[in-house]
Amino acid sequence: QVQLVESGGGLVQAGGSLRLSCAASGRTFTFSSYAMGWFRQAPGKERKFVAAINWSGGTTYYADSVKGRFTIARDNAKNTVYLQMNSLKPEDTAVYYCAAKRGLWSIEVRRFDYWGQGTQVTVSS
Repeated sequence: QVQLVESGGGLVQAGGSLRLSCAASGRTFTFSSYAMGWFRQAPGKERKFVAAINWSGGTTYYADSVKGRFTIARDNAKNTVYLQMNSLKPEDTAVYYCAAKRGLWSIEVRRFDYWGQGTQVTVSS
């Protein structure tokens, strides 16, 4: 069984920063074999791609809406993926989910194998 546990969400003013973490665990789960992604879902809307990183951390990809403001990174020794969010805007308000995918990274929700429970990020204007 694989567990992904997000943390670091909260309430922040517009222009502020937050750093999300996602810790992965599982008896047979080899973190470094998985691409990782961050997605977000606002109330009443579909879950959308935010950022992805390949197994080694050498390749990253971002949604246009967050490019230049968010940074995804991973520490394979700690089985953890991070999302540094700077210059936050009210439209970034959502529940943020991390996800794991075997093999190559993707931007599609349906291609990810495991999901965390989400962490709320609220940006006030």
